Amino acid sequence: MNINNPPSTKNYSLLGKVEGAEKAFLSGRQNREQDLESAITFFLEFLRGFESFAMENKCITVFGSARFKEDHPYYRLARDLGRELANAGYGVMTGGGPGIMEAANRGAKEAGGLSLGCNIKLPHEQKPNPYLDQFIEFEHFFIRKVMLIKYSNAFVVMPGGFGTLDEAFEVVTLVQTGKLEEFPIIGMGGNFWEHLREFGRETMLHEGVIAEGDLDLIHRADNVDEAMRIIKSINKPK
Repeated sequence: MNINNPPSTKNYSLLGKVEGAEKAFLSGRQNREQDLESAITFFLEFLRGFESFAMENKCITVFGSARFKEDHPYYRLARDLGRELANAGYGVMTGGGPGIMEAANRGAKEAGGLSLGCNIKLPHEQKPNPYLDQFIEFEHFFIRKVMLIKYSNAFVVMPGGFGTLDEAFEVVTLVQTGKLEEFPIIGMGGNFWEHLREFGRETMLHEGVIAEGDLDLIHRADNVDEAMRIIKSINKPK
């Protein structure tokens, strides 16, 4: 790419989806031209996201593992949650993949609500789930996270792995530092979150690396009704 002659807008959608761009960028030091090329790629991917999700609906983002199957209790819980969110007038946004993401999108779709996905391109392909009204596929994890946060008015975090915890702690950090309004962050999944709270209380708080009030940034909800009560107490669907 010639950085002195940037491409026309008709090429933006292609450049924003360069295969392997994030891996190449993170592989080590690059020269100035390569860094500028990467920066343009970031901008173009952001632009695609902004254009794709121009909407008026209030949305709730649901985070959770891609590994839970249809017969798992967490899958059923997320599906029920998606349905109730849609019935209450909220759009449902997820990472667009299988597992918890699919379940929440599925519940919203079945209830006739808006179902959105921000899928990620991975070496082991993660296909968008079949219950999406609209989705966009991202190359860069950090841009995908921005989209999942930017358009949401509350966040429900269900059990998951490193990716789910990364998303949860990103949102908590943004609220803790005042970078994000105090939209509710809700942990669903019973003891999964209680163990994490114990770590926060007995280790992080004990060591003085967080304040006692920080422990309350994640609300615990053991069922859909509790989650909906917390969301509705702060947000009203548009």
